[in-house]
Amino acid sequence: MSFVLRPEHITPPIAPDRARDIASRFDLRALAPEFLANPYPVYAALREHEPVRRMPDGSVFLTRCADLMAVYRDAQAFSSDKQVEFAPKYGVGSPLFEHHTTSLVFNDPPLHTRVRRLIMGALTRRAIADMEPGLIALVDSLLDDLAGSGGDDLIEDFASAIPVEIIGNLLDVPHADRGPLRDWSLAILGALEPTLTPQQQALGNQAVTDMLAYLKTLVVQRRQHPGDPERDVLTRLIQGEAGGEQLSEVELLQNCIFLLNAGHETTTNLIGNGLIALQEHPPARQFLQTALKQTAGDAAAQEALLTRAVDEFLRFESSNQLGNRRAVKDTQVGGVDLPAGTLVTLCIGAANRDPAQFTHPEVLDLARETNKHLAFGFGIHQCAGLSLARLEGRIAIGRFLQRFPDFRLTEAPLRGGRARFRGFLRAPFAVS
Repeated sequence: MSFVLRPEHITPPIAPDRARDIASRFDLRALAPEFLANPYPVYAALREHEPVRRMPDGSVFLTRCADLMAVYRDAQAFSSDKQVEFAPKYGVGSPLFEHHTTSLVFNDPPLHTRVRRLIMGALTRRAIADMEPGLIALVDSLLDDLAGSGGDDLIEDFASAIPVEIIGNLLDVPHADRGPLRDWSLAILGALEPTLTPQQQALGNQAVTDMLAYLKTLVVQRRQHPGDPERDVLTRLIQGEAGGEQLSEVELLQNCIFLLNAGHETTTNLIGNGLIALQEHPPARQFLQTALKQTAGDAAAQEALLTRAVDEFLRFESSNQLGNRRAVKDTQVGGVDLPAGTLVTLCIGAANRDPAQFTHPEVLDLARETNKHLAFGFGIHQCAGLSLARLEGRIAIGRFLQRFPDFRLTEAPLRGGRARFRGFLRAPFAVS
């Protein structure tokens, strides 16, 4: 039996007479289940009526693309350091506090500069191109397994299995040790939600502790037996820059956790969101399948086609919906004064559907040519692994559709229920 998405499964748009009221009441720390299922009508109301929304805790929530770009560009006025915010949230000295305040994404130069340079040295264009044959073999192997079972779960058995292997390969994590990585990642990144339950906080702290214990052993082994620093990110982080600064042990371990988590969760969401969006939008699915047939045998044309599609999936359903900054001096955004110390939430999901930036933003248009989305951020903190993520999305989605053009969901897909990282936990499906 097939599950068919119908209008009642998707939150309807907010009526115009309610939009202003909803925008004026919006609180990131009091989100309704309806918002987590479909936040886009609320984003539209905020963009229209309160694009710089000051929330009850004094922070501001930005939804216009131009305002996010202004913040991304001004690293002098807006800091990525989260110690001020994370101290009361996690408790100074807790595993979650130590991890998130040491990782690449929540730091400013010079730590950010040193770590990013080391990572980028192992993610060169040539290095990523060299990964493609192995990625194709991995995806085809997963598709063979799905074909043998007639279908299973789109997330657990396909989307999440790909980035775990790719990032595991980058850090050269032994295959036998990769089992816990997904659960650790979900627990640690889940703790970044605007509000936390005691259980979520406990799971996150335990995941950091367990991951650190494992990585300490792995680092000792890699120091004794280094890999190729042009391919092995862990070896590169251990060795540091020739004649330059070395990462401390804490910086090294915490940024390994960051790499495993960042490379896993967002790419899982990209692949899962993309394939499920095709179920929800039959015209887009028909366009892509027809175009794949028309370009069969033309590798360059198919690569261009699928790369455009991946960027549109990222725009339409951003894997990471929220970013954060802190004003370090008195400044302005969107004509609104922000005193020094103001915490700022950058709503990537809203900016990526801003009609001031995108034509027909609510349409999944896989032929969209101009697509300057912010799914990878912008500026000095733009995602270091964006080329690798695009490659994984292109190979995974393209080969899945070519192998299973008639795949269908058999149950309603289960959302992750999170505001920051938008994806699915389960999506049972069948293939013909």
